[in-house]
Amino acid sequence: MIARRVLLMAALLAAPAAGWARSAAPGFDLRAIERRRLLPQAGPLLAAKPRTIAAIPAPRSPAGPRDYYSEGDYWWPDPANPGGPYVRRDGQSNPAKFDGHRDALIAFGRTVPALALLWELTRDPCFAGAAMRHLRAWFVDPATRMNPHLNHGQAIIGVNTGRAIGVIDTLQIVEVARAAALFARSEAPGYAAIRPGVEDWFAGYLGWLTTSPFGVEERDQRNNHGSCWLLQAASFAALLGREDVLAAARDRLTAVIVPTQIEPDGRQPLELARTKPYAYALFNLDVLAAAAWLLADGTGELIAWATADGRLIGKAIGWMAPYVADKAAWPFAPDVEYHDGFPVRQPSLFFGGLALGRDDWLALWRRLDADPATGEVVRNFPIRQPLLWLADGAGRA
Repeated sequence: MIARRVLLMAALLAAPAAGWARSAAPGFDLRAIERRRLLPQAGPLLAAKPRTIAAIPAPRSPAGPRDYYSEGDYWWPDPANPGGPYVRRDGQSNPAKFDGHRDALIAFGRTVPALALLWELTRDPCFAGAAMRHLRAWFVDPATRMNPHLNHGQAIIGVNTGRAIGVIDTLQIVEVARAAALFARSEAPGYAAIRPGVEDWFAGYLGWLTTSPFGVEERDQRNNHGSCWLLQAASFAALLGREDVLAAARDRLTAVIVPTQIEPDGRQPLELARTKPYAYALFNLDVLAAAAWLLADGTGELIAWATADGRLIGKAIGWMAPYVADKAAWPFAPDVEYHDGFPVRQPSLFFGGLALGRDDWLALWRRLDADPATGEVVRNFPIRQPLLWLADGAGRA
C-alpha cells in the first residue's frame, strides 16, 4: 500500500506542464478529465457578474449591508406560538428562511475556483480577468467587500441574531483561497494589484475565526461543524503561510477530531445519528479528507494515519464507499430530505484513492456527478475542484 501511494504521488509530481494532476492509475489523467468538464462551462462563467452581499438586502439583519447574515436551516415558526421564537425541526429546511447572502457566497465559491482552473488549463487571460473582478468585489472594493466576520450567521428568529454554527457558511470559500494561491503562484494577470487586499481580507477573517467567541465555540464542536472549522482554518492559513495555525490544525485533527468522530470500524456515529445520516456522513468525510490532504502537504499521510486503536480517515472512507457504489445497501433510514440527491462526485473518494492507492475509489469517483444542480446538494458539496488541492501541498505561493 505504501509503495502504491509513493508511485501515485511520484506521478503527480512528475507529470509535465504544471501536471501535478496525473495519477499513475491507468487512464486517470485528471487534467484531461477536468478540461473536458470545465471548458463547456466557460461561457456562463465568463458572463457571470460579481454580486456581493452588499447588493442583497437582508430585512431581518441587525447589521449593515456588508455584514453577512443568514438564518438557521431547520428553524420554523411555532404553530403553538405564532409570532414567537422559532422552533427546530432537525433535517427539515425552512424554505422561507433568508438565503440571499449564503446563495451569493455559494455562487462566488463556485465561480472563482472554476475560473482559476480554466486559467490554469488554458492560460487564457480572459479567465483570470473574470476571476479578478469577483475577487475585487468581494474582498477589496470598499463599497462592496464583505466585512470579514460571521457575527450574524445562522440566526434564529426570536432567539438570537447569529450563532457560532453560522461559521459553517464560509466553508463555501475554502476553494476561493486555493484559487488565490494558484493566482499568486502562477502570476496570473491582474492579481498582483489586488493580492494585498485579498490576503488582508483572509487575514482578518482567519483572525476572527481563531479568536472570536463564535470561532472558538465552533472549533470545539465535536461533529461536522468542528471539521468544517478545521478545513477553513487550514485553507486560509495555507494561503497566508500561517505555520502556527497549520501546526495547531494538524494537532487538532490527530488529537481530537479523528479520535472522537471515527469509530475503529470506520463509522461516524455523530453524523449517522442525524435525520439525514447518508448526506451528513458523506459531507463530514469529504471535509475531513480534504483537511487531512491539505495538512499533510498533499501527501495523503494523514488520511492513512491511525490512532492506537485503529481509527483513521482512510477506514471511514472504506466504510462508506460500498454505500456510495450501491446506495440501496444503505443500512440506515433514508435521509428525510434530498435522499435522492446523493452521492455526487465525493472528494473523499478522490483524496482517499490517491492517498491509499485505491484505483477502485478513483474509478467510482470518476463515475459520479461532478456538477449537481440541486441547491441543497450544491451547498453540501463545497469541494468541487480537485485540481486546486494538488497544486502545491499546503498552498504556499
